[in-house]
Amino acid sequence: MAIAVENLLTTDILRPARYLGNELGAVHKDWETTVVRWVLTYPEVYEVGASNLGHIILYSILNTQPRQLCDRAYLPAPDLSTKLRETQTPLFAVESRRPLTDFDILGFSLSYELGATNILEMLDLAGIPLTWRERSESDPLIFAGGQTATSNPEPYADFFDFVALGDGEELLPEIGLVLEEGKLAGLSREELLLDLAQIPGVYVPRFYDMAADGSVHPNRPDVPKRILRRVATPIPAYSIGLVPYVQTVHDRLTIEIRRGCTRGCRFCQPGMLTRPARDVEPEQVVEAIESGMRATGYNEFSLLSLSCSDYLALPAVGVEIKNRLHGENISLSLPSQRVDRFDENIANIIGGTRQIGITFAPEAGTQRMRDIVNKGLTNEELLRGVKTAVEQGWDKVKLYFMIGLPGETDEDVLGIADTIRWLRRECSKQGRRRLDFNITISNFTPKPHTPFQWHSVSTSEFKRKQELLKEAFRSIRGTKVNFTDTRISAMEDFVGRGDRRLAPVVKRAWELGAGMDSWWESVEKAFGAWTQAIEESGLTWKYRQVDSGEWNIFEASESISLDAPLPWDHLDTGIDKKWLQEDLQKALEAAIVPDCSFEGCSHCGVCGVDFGHNIVIPPPEIPEFTGHFVPNQTRAQRIRVRMGKEGEMALLSHLDLMRLFDRAVRRASIPLTFTGGFHPQPRIVPASALPLGVSSSGEIVDFELTEPMSIEEFRTKLAAQLPADMPIYEVQDVDPKQPAAAVLLQKAEYRLEIAGDQGNWQDWIEQILAKSEILLEHTTKSGKTYPLNMRDRLFELELLESSSDRAIVRYVGSCQNDGTLLKPEQLVSIFEQVSQQELHLLTIHRIQLVLA
Repeated sequence: MAIAVENLLTTDILRPARYLGNELGAVHKDWETTVVRWVLTYPEVYEVGASNLGHIILYSILNTQPRQLCDRAYLPAPDLSTKLRETQTPLFAVESRRPLTDFDILGFSLSYELGATNILEMLDLAGIPLTWRERSESDPLIFAGGQTATSNPEPYADFFDFVALGDGEELLPEIGLVLEEGKLAGLSREELLLDLAQIPGVYVPRFYDMAADGSVHPNRPDVPKRILRRVATPIPAYSIGLVPYVQTVHDRLTIEIRRGCTRGCRFCQPGMLTRPARDVEPEQVVEAIESGMRATGYNEFSLLSLSCSDYLALPAVGVEIKNRLHGENISLSLPSQRVDRFDENIANIIGGTRQIGITFAPEAGTQRMRDIVNKGLTNEELLRGVKTAVEQGWDKVKLYFMIGLPGETDEDVLGIADTIRWLRRECSKQGRRRLDFNITISNFTPKPHTPFQWHSVSTSEFKRKQELLKEAFRSIRGTKVNFTDTRISAMEDFVGRGDRRLAPVVKRAWELGAGMDSWWESVEKAFGAWTQAIEESGLTWKYRQVDSGEWNIFEASESISLDAPLPWDHLDTGIDKKWLQEDLQKALEAAIVPDCSFEGCSHCGVCGVDFGHNIVIPPPEIPEFTGHFVPNQTRAQRIRVRMGKEGEMALLSHLDLMRLFDRAVRRASIPLTFTGGFHPQPRIVPASALPLGVSSSGEIVDFELTEPMSIEEFRTKLAAQLPADMPIYEVQDVDPKQPAAAVLLQKAEYRLEIAGDQGNWQDWIEQILAKSEILLEHTTKSGKTYPLNMRDRLFELELLESSSDRAIVRYVGSCQNDGTLLKPEQLVSIFEQVSQQELHLLTIHRIQLVLA
C-alpha cells in the first residue's frame, strides 16, 4: 500500500530538501486548468539535474505555454529508492508530489552513453513499462532528448515512444501543441505518435525497422526517411530559473553566450552536432547576467559555450559585468577554454579575490597529433597562454589530454609528459612559487557524426599507453595525474556506436545493477553487470571487436568501407557524410581545416535553409577594468533578527540555510559587511546552528551592515526574499560594539514529542527534577569517553500532553557555543535512564533561544 510522499521525506534520508520542489523559481501551475502535463526527468541525482542549463531552460519555456504544465523529477538517491520500493510508492514529480503515471508525457535527458540504465530505474520506480511495446493507452508518452539521443538513439530505441533530436526550445512547444490537439480529439497512442512524427526533429522508432546491415529505414510511407536535427537560437532570459536551496554541482547562474562550434576538432561530437555557430548579442548577455544575479542572489556566474573563447565579445562582456557588480563579491567561472585566446582581459574577469581554478585542453602532447585532430593550437600559443596565467597569479593549471587518438605513436604519448616538463621550465621564475599541474588523461572514444567515427582503439593499447605515462610522470614533481578507467571507455564505445540489438543488453545491465553512479562507486560491479549482459545477449563477439580494436583507421583505411551503412545514417544532422570522409583523409595527411566562423567555408553541409548560417558578432570595445572586488569591512550597524524555520524548511541543513541567507540578502540589496582574507564571507552570524529536521520559532541571526538602514526597511526587504516557512518575528537594532548573539547565548527552550511503551510520564519528570546528579557518558572527538553530569544543564522540565504511549514535554536547557549543551537526544537518554525502557524521539521544535 503506497503511503504519502510527505511521510517519506524525513531526516531518515540524506538531504531530503532536494525532493521538496519548493526552490526559488519553482512553478506551481493549476492542475485542473491545464490540458497537457509534462514532467522533465533528469536521470541523475538532484544535485546534477537541477543545475543542468538545458533542463532549466526547457522547464522555463514549457511553463510559459498556455494550458500546459511542466513538473520535474530526478533519480532518487539509493535511500529514497529503497523507501519507495518498500512502501510501494511510485516515483513522484517534485512540485506536485503526484506519481509520474498521472502525467501525459515524460521527457528524459540522455547525455551519456551509459546513462540509459538510470532511465530504466526511474521508469521502474514509477511503475511504467520499460519498452514502448509494453505500454498501454493510459501510460504517459516517454521520450528522450540530449546529445546522446541526438547522436545515436538506436541502442535505446525500444525504451522511447519518440526521440527529440537537437535543440528543444522550439521543438518541445510544437510537440505540446500536437499533444493538446490530439488529446482533445481523442486520438489513440499510435495516431498521436504518427502526428508527432511529422514534426521536424521527432523520431518515432516504432515506425522504423533495422535492416540486416544495421541501417534503419521507415516501415510505412507516411513518415520521413531521414529525421532532421532541430536548431534554435539561445535565449539567455530563460536561463534565470531555479535557485535550489541545497548545494548543486554547478551552484551558480549560467548564461549561454554561444551555441555551436565550428573549430572542427575531429574527435569532438558536440562540435559537429551543434553547428552552425550562433553568438548571443552582448547586450542580451550583460542584461541577462545583471538581472539574473539580482533575481537569484548567486555570488558566482558562468558563461557557457563549447568554446567560450571563440565568443569574441567575451572580454568586453566579462569586464562590463565585473565593473557593474564590482562591490558584490561576484566571481566568474568559465568552462575549459582555448589557451590560444587566453589573455590579460580574460584573466581579469575570472581572477580577483575569489580566484578560481583555470583549465585548458591541449588534447595532445605533440604538434603533429594536434594537427591530426585539427585542434588548431601551436606550441607557441600553448606556452603564451600558460605564461599569461602564471603572470596573472595562478600557480596551478589544470590540463586535459587524450590518448588513443588516430595515428598516435608512443612518442606522441610521451609527448604529454615532455610538454609538462617544458611548460614548467619555461614558466618558472626566480622567487616565484612552482607551477603545479592537475592533469586528466582520458581515453579517446570514437563518436558518431565525427570524422573519426570509423576508427577503433584497443583496450590493451590504452592500458599500455597509460603505463608509459605513469612511468614518465614519476620523475615530475608537483603534478597530479588522473586516468580514465579503460573499461568505461570500451563500454561507452560499444554502446555509443551500437544498433538496436543493444536494447536487451542495456535492460539486462540495469537488472544486474549497472547504474551510472556505480561506475564511480563500484567499477567492478558495473563492469561485471555490463559484461554479463553482453554475454547473455550473444553479442560478446561484437564487444570483443571493440575491446580489441577492430582496426586503426591510419593503418587499415584502404580495407575499410567508409560507405557502409551506419546505425545513425537516417538522422539528418546537417553534416554531409561525404565531408566527414574527406575530413578523415585530411587527418591522415595531418592537414588543418580552418575555423569557418572566422575564415572560409569548409563545406560541411550544415549552412542552408534547414540549419541556418554561422552568426558571429564582432568584438565590442573593452571597457576600462575598474579593479577586483575589495571587501567592505565597515561595521556601521548590527541588526538582530528573531525568526522561525518551520514546515518543510526544517529539512534544510545549516549550511544550506546559510547559503539561503546570503542569496536572500543579495536579492534584497542589503549592504552587508564582509570578512577579510582570501575568501571574504558575508557577516551573517546565527546564534546557534539548528540541526536538520528540527523546526523552530525562536532562531536568532545577526546581520552586520556597512551602512545604516531603518529597521522597518530591513525587515520588509528581507522578509520579501525569505520562504513563507521562515517568518520574521522581531527585528532589533543592536550596538555593533556589543557581543554577538552567538557569544551571549545561554539557554534554549524546546518542545519534544517522545514515544514509548506504557509509562507514567509525570512521575518520570518528577524523578528527574528531584535528582542532583544525572550522569551520561560523553565521547570526545578523539574517541575518549567519560561520565558527565547533565543535571546542571537542565533548568526547566514540564509535561504538556501525554497518553499511554507518547508525551509532549517542554524543557529549558543549557545552550552555549563552548559546548555546554543539553541536546534533545540527551534529554531522551535521561528519560530512558529513569524509565528503564527504550524511548523514541519523534519531533523536535525549538521554541526560543535565551541570551545573557
